[in-house]
Amino acid sequence: MSLLTGRTALVTGAGRGIGRATALALAKAGADVILLARSRDQLSSVADEVRSLGRTASTVAADLSSLKDLDRTRRALKQVEGVDIVINNAATITPMGTTTSIEMDDVLSAMILNVVAVTALNSALLPHMLQQGWGRIVNVSSGLAGRPADFVGGNTYVTTKAGLEAHTINLAAEVERTGVTANVYRPGIVDTGMQAWIREQDPQRIGEALHERFVSLHEEGNLIAPEQSADALLRHLGSEATGQVWTVASAPAGT
Repeated sequence: MSLLTGRTALVTGAGRGIGRATALALAKAGADVILLARSRDQLSSVADEVRSLGRTASTVAADLSSLKDLDRTRRALKQVEGVDIVINNAATITPMGTTTSIEMDDVLSAMILNVVAVTALNSALLPHMLQQGWGRIVNVSSGLAGRPADFVGGNTYVTTKAGLEAHTINLAAEVERTGVTANVYRPGIVDTGMQAWIREQDPQRIGEALHERFVSLHEEGNLIAPEQSADALLRHLGSEATGQVWTVASAPAGT
């Protein structure tokens, strides 16, 4: 029997890409899943896939970059019994461009989604985990958090991911020896809608070097599938390690 059998997991950004793949991997491992994303249609489709695997699925349609939606979602989740695992995957890469060209409203929206929402959801779900003495918090980051100078044109993104990682490591220290773990996951360079969106942008707007880099990654076949990244993430969940920065490459072998 899998460690995850009978557990309930919340996955944000679950409508597509890494979130969808992670939700399905959790279901295959025996977990029931709460799916959170903006698109009701995408949520409905993924929920059907989870149920086809014999697990229960519920959906929450919310835009976590909206403080109103975030507050509503946080209040609702506090009433849900038994969320044992949270995978904070929802994020935005925008705004992109030079620091002098981006709009501050867009920066604020990204900060809310990429950092504030993660903190809010962890705060709502942590009491149950602490009470039962077991829980898994995984905050999905990016390798760019460790090398921010490589992403000129994406200052807001790397700033939020660095903040996310600091939140995670500090939280791990806060809940040490409680049975609850908090870890960062850097999912690798994954073939997602975010990657496609960058390739479609005007190179003059986001920077020619950055645009060419993402086009080259795609053309040279250097992107991994969301399912590969999700499987690597799940292999980490059985560990009692906490306060770690996990990567695809560091995932334990086997299933």
